[in-house]
This record gives sequence, structure tokens and C-alpha cells, in this order.
Amino acid sequence: MTGYVRCVTLEEAQSKGCVCGYPGIPGDPGHNGTPGRDGRDGLRGDKGDRGEIGPLGPAGNDGHKGDKGILNHYDQQTGRFTCAVAGAYFFTYHITVFSRNVKVVLMKNGEKIIHTMDNYQSSEDQAAGGTVLHLEVGDKVWLQVAGGELFNGLFADEDDDTTFSGFLIFQA
Repeated sequence: MTGYVRCVTLEEAQSKGCVCGYPGIPGDPGHNGTPGRDGRDGLRGDKGDRGEIGPLGPAGNDGHKGDKGILNHYDQQTGRFTCAVAGAYFFTYHITVFSRNVKVVLMKNGEKIIHTMDNYQSSEDQAAGGTVLHLEVGDKVWLQVAGGELFNGLFADEDDDTTFSGFLIFQA
């Protein structure tokens, strides 16, 4: 019985969901519906009352502002910071480069932590680096030129500085 199609009466099709024949091709899409709500449900209400003042937080650490160094533990003669309070510190340096290439290394107790190099192009250039270090009391941190005079393009004058700074993030 190939090619045989059974048609059902209209009453039978309505009761069982059947139709005669094979399905046709899909029709064209319908029209877009009407736009939905714009999302605004009503008028904005009045501003609420000011809340209560919260409890006073614990006192912070007394910071020490150094004249030229980090937490007054920077030795201007050696250019080294010596840790007096164990903890996590953030160190950063910003270098003005002029007349030749520069290579600097951020050192911690004689170990190279960050190496920065800048190839001098013309005029003045900038280089920078930064890191977070865990320090114990007595640890030393400093910035050191690497590569000798060929890579000592550090520069400072009345308009341009080369800086090395840092601060304690939290005590350990």
C-alpha cells in the first residue's frame, strides 16, 4: 500500500489533531507584535531619610612621611631602604631617560626582582616599574643600574626626576 493517504473526516481531525495529506512548506513569518512596556513602572519616589552614622573604625597605623625616602628608613648615602616593620610593601620607580640607554634592576637583599630596560630614542624618554614585596625586618631594597656606563641614562634636573618610592601595605 505505498502512496496511500488516509483522509479523515473533519470531526475525526478535530478530535485527534490529524489532518489529511503531507505537511506543506512553511508560510511567511507573521508581522511583529505591538511593542512591550518600556520598563518604567511608575513615578520615582521621594528620597529616603539619611541613615545613622556608623561606628568609628579602628585607628590606622601612624604613617611617617619621609623627606626624600620611604618611611624614614631610606639611606640617602647608599640609596637603600631598610625594612623596620615586617609586612607587604609596594615599591615603584619612574625614570627619566636621557642621552643613552638605561637598564635598572630593583634589588632585594642582593636578589634581582624586576629588570627594566629602555632604549634611548631622542629627546627624553620614560621608564617605570613596580612590585609588591614581602619584607622581614632588616631586608634591604634598592634600585641599581645594570650594564655599566653604557646603560646609565638616568636623568634628573629642575624639570625632570627619577624617583624610587614605596609604602607599607599591611604588617605581617
